[in-house]
Amino acid sequence: MAGSKGREGEMLESIYSVLALVFILVACVELGDAATVVDVYRLIQYDLAGVPFGSRLASLNHHAGSLPFAPGADLSRTVVIIPFREVNITFLRDYIMQRQPLGGLLLLLPQNISSESREEAEEGDRNNGKELIRSELAELEKLLVHVNIPYPVYFAFEDDKITAVLADVKTNDATGQPATATTGGYKLVVSTPEPKKLASPTITNIQGWLPGLKADGDVNQLPTIAIVASYDTFGAAPALSVGSDSNGSGVVALLEIARLFSLLYSNPKTRGRYNLLFGLTSGGPYNYNGTFKWLQSFDQRLRESIDYAICLNSIGSWDDELWIHVSKPPENAYIKQVFEVAWEHEQFSKSRVTAVTLSELSVAPELLESTGGLSDSRHFVNGIAVSRSVKLVAESLARHIYGHQGKNIQIFADGSSLAVNPFYIQSWLDLMSQTPRVAPFLPKNDPFILALKKELADHTAEVNVQHEALDGIFTFYDLTKASLNIYQVASVTFDLLLLLVLGSYLIILFSFLVITTRGLDDLISLFRRPPSRKVKMA
Repeated sequence: MAGSKGREGEMLESIYSVLALVFILVACVELGDAATVVDVYRLIQYDLAGVPFGSRLASLNHHAGSLPFAPGADLSRTVVIIPFREVNITFLRDYIMQRQPLGGLLLLLPQNISSESREEAEEGDRNNGKELIRSELAELEKLLVHVNIPYPVYFAFEDDKITAVLADVKTNDATGQPATATTGGYKLVVSTPEPKKLASPTITNIQGWLPGLKADGDVNQLPTIAIVASYDTFGAAPALSVGSDSNGSGVVALLEIARLFSLLYSNPKTRGRYNLLFGLTSGGPYNYNGTFKWLQSFDQRLRESIDYAICLNSIGSWDDELWIHVSKPPENAYIKQVFEVAWEHEQFSKSRVTAVTLSELSVAPELLESTGGLSDSRHFVNGIAVSRSVKLVAESLARHIYGHQGKNIQIFADGSSLAVNPFYIQSWLDLMSQTPRVAPFLPKNDPFILALKKELADHTAEVNVQHEALDGIFTFYDLTKASLNIYQVASVTFDLLLLLVLGSYLIILFSFLVITTRGLDDLISLFRRPPSRKVKMA
């Protein structure tokens, strides 16, 4: 009796092992063939005065689809993959505005605009399609950042792997068999928690001084000239918002101007009678909030000593024209408080400090536009244009500081020890073009901020760093980058057929093993109902 129970126990353990194997095989049927893993970048999610904008979800687990799709098709469980070259802005705008259901959207960007691309624009290189690409990217970004999208939206760069996947998806869709749980196809999966609000985002300002030379017995404070550039960005994809032109070009120009004047000011014989104040500010896309905080930190004596300020903004892709923008501060006290600034110099104007902005842009951009997004990569910036901007500003400043106005003198002449260094400009443009700088996602001790501080300290004195909370009506959410797993899955019919074959095979194998080791009677006894026990009554 004991031996019989032992054999039954062994056979039950064998059954459990077989069942476990079956479950494992079933689990592997659907997600058994991983096609590829792709880095993806989520569309920004933020609130403006409590109104939601951007992509409101992050996780994905749906089948892939492509354009075009049939009118009225149910895409609530489909992630549509659209290469940038196939994007129809009008169609996409209408689809989003009509709140049509969609499982998710994956937009494929050209590889040559990625941070890995070192190609740069050349003078006169506007007829080969670059300006058209830049314009279309800006239009796409403008659409996506100003609407509330209730499903996940991601960006990825085109490569051979994802191009092959898209080709398969298009082939399946063209045959009238779009991917579903029934027909199979490709499944796109992003496993991530739901986005959370960023608590108390900070902005960081960095300033450095080049003190001027006072005459003997002069007790008056020297006048100050401020050179300022905002370094942070904003864009549809925070993890891709490198802002090579806006305002990487302005930051690079400021650093080179600081380097040039540090050479002059290091020698008492060539030190000017002006203090030079260099400011790298944050919060530019948000009404230049960092510039406002920076100016508020000045005491009255310093503020009154500023002769004028030059703000550098987007000076890396011009050919023939640069614009100088000036403004007059509003007289009404209330209007002055709520005045929305379109240029950085307007924050100075509000404090009654004379200031201008030098830019290739002829008009002020709208809120959250031209702030370093998808359309602003290294691909569209010309280092020669930045060098020309540096020389223009540096020569103008030097002529004013040293009283050479109207004279045909070049202080920063090409080939001299004071010449503009194009290699310095190129290296810093490359660094800016690889560094996303959306302020709410930059911690205080971010390596980029530390690098800016160190570089400014190499050329100026009394470098100070100011950390402030980002004011205003913006709320930001985390999760800007993720990994997209693309699985090739079979149809349900194939799954059931495969499961039936596997199950039949395992049952036959198990029966054969039991018969050959214990006999047919033991196999039959497994399926025989045990006799009921009769309770003997006293």
